Amino acid sequence: MPRKRIVVLFGGRSGEHEVSIRSAASVISALDQSKYEVVPVAITKEGRWLPPADSVALLPADSRKSTSIETAVTVSQEPGSAAGVDVVFPVLHGTFGEDGTVQGFFELADVAYVGAGVIGSACGMDKDVMKRLFREAGLPTVEHVALLRRERRDRVDELEKRFGYPLFVKPANLGSSVGITKAHDRDDLLRALDLAAQFDRKIIVERAVVGREIECSVLGNDDPKASAPGEIIPANEFYDYEAKYIDENSRLLIPAPLTAQQAREVQRLAVAAFRAIECCGLARVDFFLEEKTAKVLLNEINTMPGFTSISMYPKMWEASGLSYKELIDRLIELALERRAERKTIRYEF
Repeated sequence: MPRKRIVVLFGGRSGEHEVSIRSAASVISALDQSKYEVVPVAITKEGRWLPPADSVALLPADSRKSTSIETAVTVSQEPGSAAGVDVVFPVLHGTFGEDGTVQGFFELADVAYVGAGVIGSACGMDKDVMKRLFREAGLPTVEHVALLRRERRDRVDELEKRFGYPLFVKPANLGSSVGITKAHDRDDLLRALDLAAQFDRKIIVERAVVGREIECSVLGNDDPKASAPGEIIPANEFYDYEAKYIDENSRLLIPAPLTAQQAREVQRLAVAAFRAIECCGLARVDFFLEEKTAKVLLNEINTMPGFTSISMYPKMWEASGLSYKELIDRLIELALERRAERKTIRYEF
């Protein structure tokens, strides 16, 4: 059987460029070379798509040997432009990669790709829209207020009255905890609003939940399944960028020390959240187990979570009996299944 040609797309214009490179290196190293020809394609921070021979230079040395850099790969918006490419694996995190923009490009090109489609990606990236969809589906989520950059200073009194302190301030569209602040007083809040406004025109402010941070991985298309849940014990006050990627003192407990009933509830809500935003392929769903009420509260969903071999998403599946290599195989299968289904849709009448 001929090998499938997999384009691993990584880098990108978001603040998560470096995280994407790490994730892509792990994916590339794990792809079975007897099954796949792996072609790396990097996107620079300026948005330029590099040819494979230049892209490979951005990867760590130990993952370069697993790639094919002689293959000429072209993907444009025209159907058929990606002839010879079986699947694109967009290991892109954040803006311009996880928000539906590049997914729309792949739809125009009529190429199979791993992960959520346009609507799932867009809704999963916008924390305000995401939470509104969760509430519409009757799912428990943390109370929040959305405000625009230009009005942030005018609504400080309202925010203090509604939530008190501490509270969280976040850019509506970003990941990896970039631009997120836990504010403890008005000075913190003003600085937090200014910081979040640097990254997005829409800002999310929500009450701080005292409790445990629980995560759960979801895999599938129309019949998604949830993994064993995991728990994050952050090195810092909350699981910020430094705690995720720099400080090695954060702890990951997989499976999470939950009762059987709590674990089932997390899994149920994870699948329900996945369906609420019309996700497909994969997602990591993040929760709080609130100390005061013992309730499981949805925090957010990540449609292209960190994908290094030690990231929570693959580690939770590993604890559930699915190895990293098997997980990547399954994601490629799901991408091909979804494209095959799309091919049955009529666009003329």
